[in-house]
Amino acid sequence: MKTLSILGSTGSIGTQTLEIVRKFPNEFKITGLTTNKHIELLKKQIKEFKPEAVAVMDEEKADLLKADVPVYKGIDGLVKIAKLSEADTVVNSLVGSIGVLPTIKAIESHKNIALANKETLVTAGSIVMEKVKQHNISLMPIDSEHSAIWQCLNGEDKKTVNKITITCSGGAFKNKTKKELEKVTAKDALKHPTWDMGAKITIDCATLMNKGFEVIEAHWLYNLSYEKIDVILHPESIIHSLVEFNDHSTIAQLGIPSMKIPIQYALTFPKRFKNSELPQLELKKISQLNFKEISNELFPCLDYAYKAGKTGGSLPAVMNAANEIAVYAFLENKIKFLDIASLIKKKMDEHKVIKNPNLNEILSVDKKIKEETKKEIEE
Repeated sequence: MKTLSILGSTGSIGTQTLEIVRKFPNEFKITGLTTNKHIELLKKQIKEFKPEAVAVMDEEKADLLKADVPVYKGIDGLVKIAKLSEADTVVNSLVGSIGVLPTIKAIESHKNIALANKETLVTAGSIVMEKVKQHNISLMPIDSEHSAIWQCLNGEDKKTVNKITITCSGGAFKNKTKKELEKVTAKDALKHPTWDMGAKITIDCATLMNKGFEVIEAHWLYNLSYEKIDVILHPESIIHSLVEFNDHSTIAQLGIPSMKIPIQYALTFPKRFKNSELPQLELKKISQLNFKEISNELFPCLDYAYKAGKTGGSLPAVMNAANEIAVYAFLENKIKFLDIASLIKKKMDEHKVIKNPNLNEILSVDKKIKEETKKEIEE
């Protein structure tokens, strides 16, 4: 039986993770749960899964939660849940750079990591992967694209990889013109054609920053140069990624767009469990699969991610921090859609890169850029 702490248990990935746990009660035990502020749902989860302890990021909400288990609060609370001695695996489904510190502390406590939090590797990939190696733990990607690459590489010599291709649905605006993008709203952006995700990630899909994050993650997860990482538009979201080897043989992983499939694979690895509730791919019902190049003019965030990744140092943290604030400002109708990319570029252009930042420097840059971006939006 695997024992799990789930960081972000009330969000999209967290609730789907608990559905998998619910399906296999003899395989998994929950030891820790966390939420940002959704304490009513957390109460229900506590009652059902009986964790050893929980944490609430919003400290005021934490004070309102009455439970029969210890309730921790704030970032210190998240770290406590990440380090719980009873857990052998930490599922990080937090959104934003808040996920970095708990991941590192979990690794230092010799926990295996099932990672859905993109920002962990985007902002601190070098530090995280060194910790993974140092503490000899397993890092299992939950993202559908990285799960696909992971599965395609299983049993293969990574030195024989010619390139990987990450597929991209294109989000809600893949068929829009620049003029049309000037008028789109947050409500429009949240209508993702193939995936059901949280609001922040759905906006990242619309700008293609989400795909940029995945490029940087792939660099760290699979130790590949950016020249070997490609992105292609695939609106059907059936092929989740492809790996081409040096003999030009290409392996792809296919599946219906459902996050439960990569979540279950990460939780059960190296085994595969039969789950009739997961959607089944029926090729005879698919009339065609389409692929198309991405317009860098319409979606510059992908280029910014390549630039940040290749430059390295503190620049990815700058890109991420500016994006995080800009996305939430767009969701609150404070800025327009195209302003997201403009704000990111401005903060990246202004930044003096720290070449080999330590964790404190990364967290400091994150805080500074967020404050500056907020101020610019308010002005």
